[in-house]
Formats: sequence, C-alpha cells, structure tokens
Amino acid sequence: MAVERKKTSFYLYLAYSEEDKKAGMICTDIGYTDVKPNSKYPPDDLSNHPEPFQRVVTGRTLPEFQLQYIHQGEGIFVADDRTFKVNPGSAILVFPGQRHHYKPSAETGWVEYWVGFNGPVFDRLVQEGILTKEHNYLEIGLRDSIINVYEEIFGEVLAQRPLYQIKACSGIMSLLAEIITFERRKDQPDYYQSIVEKAKILMDSNIYNTINLSSISKQLGISASRFNAIYKNYTSMSPYQYFIHIKINRAKGLLEHENLSVKEVAYQLGFEDQYYFSRLFKIKTGIAPSDWKKYIYG
Repeated sequence: MAVERKKTSFYLYLAYSEEDKKAGMICTDIGYTDVKPNSKYPPDDLSNHPEPFQRVVTGRTLPEFQLQYIHQGEGIFVADDRTFKVNPGSAILVFPGQRHHYKPSAETGWVEYWVGFNGPVFDRLVQEGILTKEHNYLEIGLRDSIINVYEEIFGEVLAQRPLYQIKACSGIMSLLAEIITFERRKDQPDYYQSIVEKAKILMDSNIYNTINLSSISKQLGISASRFNAIYKNYTSMSPYQYFIHIKINRAKGLLEHENLSVKEVAYQLGFEDQYYFSRLFKIKTGIAPSDWKKYIYG
C-alpha cells in the first residue's frame, strides 16, 4: 500500500545498492511540484537540487531518463531544437544526454509529477525502437490512473521497505506502457479494434484448420492486404503469427492432457507435415513436442 502524503512540493534523490542494480532498472529520483502563477521556477524551496537538475529552465542534459506528467497549467518544453506548447495532461519523456529545457507559463504555473530512472532494461526499450526521441512529448490527457501510479511510486520510495526499488520500477514500467500504447493507438481508427477482435474469434474457431486470410478478410468486408496491415499495426504481429501462436498453445494442452502422439496432434491442428510442426513447436517453445509432457510433469 502506498504511503499517504500531503500534496506539498517535494523531491528525493535515491541511493541504490548493487542488489538493486541486478534487476536492470533503477529509480533514481522522484518529485512533485505545485508551481503557482507568477512564481519562481524551480521554486526556492527546491533550490537544493543537484546543479545539473537546477538548469531546467536554461537548458541541461541529464545522465538518466525522466518522465514528467503535467496535471495542471501550461508551459513550454524544448528538446533537440523542437519546441512544444505544454498543456494539461501532457507527458514529457527526457532521454539520457538529451539537451532540453522546460518551464511553466507565468500566467498559469503548473502541477508536475516526475520520476527519474536508469538501467539496461530501459536502454533496451530505446535500442529496440520502443521508446524514441521523436515521441518524447505526448498529450495523453488528464487521467487519474496516471496520477495513481505516480503516487504508488512515491509511496514505495518514501516507505523505503526492502526491495522498494523493484516496486518503484514496476510503476515506472506501467507509466511507460501508458505512453507506448497511447502512441500506438492514437492514430488508429476505432474500427481497427473491432476488426482485430472479430478476426481473433474467426481464427480461434478455426484453430483445427489451415489459415485462410482471404476467407477471413472477406468475412470482415476488407481486402486481405488491408486486413493484414490493420492486424499487424494494431497487435504488432501478423494474423498468421497469431494463428500459429494459438495453435502451439493448443498443441501444448493436447500433448499434456491427451494420450495423443505428436503425429496425431499435428494432424488434428491442421499440419499436414508432422516434422514441420515439430520444428515449429521447438522454435516457439524451446522444447521438442515429444519431450513436452515430460518437461511439464518431470
């Protein structure tokens, strides 16, 4: 349970152990600031920030990621010579080594939640293109769920219970997931979800047959190429990849609970070549289908 705290401006820079680092992700700092209109930023009561952090208005680079959520007020955010007008419900994601600055408007001030973090888990998200500097400012809207996650992170950090770093970083991953999914979905029409859901029902109901994209797309009222593009854009996998995924999952159950040979399972699931099925099963699971039951039950 998160620790109850008064909504007053605060910040905290965190120590972490070698044990904490083994998880591959570290929460480095947290903070909440309620900047009133026509007041100094950063506020005087937060003037003890480390010097690089104080240059938030004039320009700085940090050795960490920072994720800031503006709950109220307006301002500006500048990164890599791109300028954004910050509105309520905006998320700002700053990357390590990225030159940037931001500040609230004097007329409105703002309320900000922020968290700093680092580690190879987050670096990997950048390397794989999941987090990109092209999308480090997003207007994700006013969401209580976002604030609740920040408060949970703050609660874990302030309580300082054993292994709080893991709990705090799980919250950070939740925040990043909100940003990633928002970016993926914001340009997708509402009917994409309907198409994907209907396609999954059709594929699930035909799991014992071979996939026929033309037939599925015809039932959905769109072309096969359009269906494939929508499905892959929405789910990050092609319809064929999903169909194989559910077949392999069904095969696991048949191998575990039914007295069937590998050949019988392959044929039951629509694979005409049992050796192709066996190779595919091992690629997807790391275990040969002939060894699956023994692997599960020992």
